[in-house]
Amino acid sequence: MLYIVIVGIIFAGDFLIKNNMEKKLKEGEIRKKLGGILWLRKYHNRGAFLNVGEKKASVVVALSVLLTLAVATAFVITLGTKGNRLLKTGLSLLLGGAFSNTYDRLKKKYVMDYFSFGGGKKISDIVFNLSDFGIIIGAMLVAVASYLFDCSDKESTLT
Repeated sequence: MLYIVIVGIIFAGDFLIKNNMEKKLKEGEIRKKLGGILWLRKYHNRGAFLNVGEKKASVVVALSVLLTLAVATAFVITLGTKGNRLLKTGLSLLLGGAFSNTYDRLKKKYVMDYFSFGGGKKISDIVFNLSDFGIIIGAMLVAVASYLFDCSDKESTLT
């Protein structure tokens, strides 16, 4: 149940923030917060990360749907197993983010990104949303969990 709640929190939280930012910010407007560390902005990303595939939006949508379905399948299968809390947490974060961004792509034809980090031009040009962090952190946790599982599996066959 906890893992389903995590998926819901990522999806609902990002959904609410995206709607709020759509209403409160103008395209191109930047509001600097936390002494300029955090920049709130409104950006409609029609591609994937860093606008990759912007000119092939239908391919990005198809890949987004397929990858979301793959993660959802792994999530459902994993939920039925004992243990693997790290893997389940990673898949929960990953799935919540994937649901949110895929929903945007299907419903709006773009993903609403709304914050950047101040600093050099390269980092401040990248615009994120909460779902992006769910996806990034979730993918890292899944990778670590898979590595740990692989190591423990090899260790048990050696003894």
